[in-house]
Amino acid sequence: MVNNTHDPSFNVYFEHITQDNRLLPSHIGLVMALCYFQRQDNFNDFFHSSRRKLMHFSRIRSIATYHKCLSELVRYGYLEYNPSWHPTRASKFRFIMKNNPRSNG
Repeated sequence: MVNNTHDPSFNVYFEHITQDNRLLPSHIGLVMALCYFQRQDNFNDFFHSSRRKLMHFSRIRSIATYHKCLSELVRYGYLEYNPSWHPTRASKFRFIMKNNPRSNG
């Protein structure tokens, strides 16, 4: 099952995010940026993006804030993240859809 923004369970995913009091506008902006880049990657389950592109699109200016938001989204179970550590290769991401029984998340 591909976890993408055309999946009806993605509405439940966003509703869950908006009800989570731990998340700040910077988290929401980062999730929206990730949605955009998943769409650019043809809605693949795993999709790629760089820190620079995500920070620009989400309007996060601080690398520390970016890493804090990203690590919290991973820790809270919203996102899977596989860093590339390569200067020209983008990192790999996947949304975790807990409310979708067909999902891996």
